[in-house]
Amino acid sequence: MSTTVATNPLREGLTRVKTPQPCVMVIFGASGDLTQGKLVPALFALKQQGLLPTEFSVVGISRRPLSHEEFRQQVKPDECDEQAWSEFSASLFYMSGNYNEDQCYEDLKARLDEVDQQRNTGGNRLFYLSVAPSAFPVIVSKLGQHGMSEDNDDGWVRVILEKPFGTDLESALSLNREVHRTFNEQQIYRIDHYLGKETVQNILAFRFANGIFEPIWNRRYIDHVQVTAAETVGVGQRAGYYDKSGALRDMVQNHLMQLLALVAMEPPTSFDADAVRDEKVKIMRAIRAYQPEEVPDNAIRGQYDAGFIDGKPVKGYREADGVAPESQTETFAAVRFWLDNWRWQGVPFYLRTGKCLARKVTEVAIVFKPVPHSLFGALDEGLAPNVLVIKIGPEEGIALRFATKLPGMTTRIRWVNMDFDYGESFATPSPTAYQRLLHDCMIGDATLYTRADGIEAAWVACQPILDYWENDSEPVRRYEAGSWGPREAETWMEDEGRYWRKL
Repeated sequence: MSTTVATNPLREGLTRVKTPQPCVMVIFGASGDLTQGKLVPALFALKQQGLLPTEFSVVGISRRPLSHEEFRQQVKPDECDEQAWSEFSASLFYMSGNYNEDQCYEDLKARLDEVDQQRNTGGNRLFYLSVAPSAFPVIVSKLGQHGMSEDNDDGWVRVILEKPFGTDLESALSLNREVHRTFNEQQIYRIDHYLGKETVQNILAFRFANGIFEPIWNRRYIDHVQVTAAETVGVGQRAGYYDKSGALRDMVQNHLMQLLALVAMEPPTSFDADAVRDEKVKIMRAIRAYQPEEVPDNAIRGQYDAGFIDGKPVKGYREADGVAPESQTETFAAVRFWLDNWRWQGVPFYLRTGKCLARKVTEVAIVFKPVPHSLFGALDEGLAPNVLVIKIGPEEGIALRFATKLPGMTTRIRWVNMDFDYGESFATPSPTAYQRLLHDCMIGDATLYTRADGIEAAWVACQPILDYWENDSEPVRRYEAGSWGPREAETWMEDEGRYWRKL
């Protein structure tokens, strides 16, 4: 008697890699750094791994006059297999155009029809907007006006938008309205490269594939959560942009809040894009929005002064070209969020990010509550609680800290770490974030992309802090480059009997 094992449709596609359908990827802003540094290298790697269709092409657009060959040379990786690059680069094309003018879109439509015929790309289109967000509405609108925005029998159409998705709640709502006039939500892929990182994706696997952790993943066992994204670099060439943005907009509202959502969300009903994103949106909506008078107790901003990093002198933020001499823009932000739901009521989530800090590190630390009664009396004074650390970068892995007895005749306790390291455990190198995200978009999987309602909910949580800071109601704390930020960010937690992890 034979037995037929039914497949679980909810898990279909999780353990096998799909090859995308034939398509053309159109990159607006193709002469920029993102195309050369991230997009083309990711596509080239996918091609070498057999994860791009044979019938695939790229059409780059920008104002700069370049020939096809000049474009190919501009985006060529410094080190690559010449034969492999020669084969791949034959699928790269370029056209010069002004995205404000109708002629650009008429030329683009003709070029895409030509590529379809010559490269058999099947009418499938992926538009990547690697341009300033202020250009999104005009590009999207003109794609619609020129008949390039709708799915049809000849193929699908998708559009990828780079962050920032607005600069505040009002602009985010406006941007979503503008884009939705031309594309439906299922066609829109808002990219956050943090979500493409292997260790970020592993948060869901770690939580929902291991039965030992989920039962204690709640307010009864967890004291608080820390999310840190620290950089040693300053603003560099981005000073002009950054001075209008700041750390809260640049990092907290998007990257760090996405990490918060993955840590705090409920189990989805399936590993389907909308099922996962539904749960993330619920978390965003559960974040308590502060009244103005509550902001000073729950958010701190700072700005770096001159200092030393790795023994080298670093100028202060206000000394950077393009920064106003009296700038109040924050290069450091620490925010405490509260989630008003059953699982997390009363558990603070501390998010911090900054530039010119002591060390480059991104991690999530789950700090558990101490034992209710110590058996070791005075011997355990100063012992920290159990901590589970998800290391996102540059080290990638997971570490669990727990107490053990020191060898000897006395009962002395010491903390030790149980470490999992991606590099040591797996011989296969992880794909880059852009490899994963571009491939997912081509196969129509939006799980790792953000959705309109999630973007808006994140802005709702951040807007009261932005408003308070922009009214200069809270001073910008100064901190020395090479430190861990303003001293006030340390005492802020110490007053509650909590401490930032020593990194």
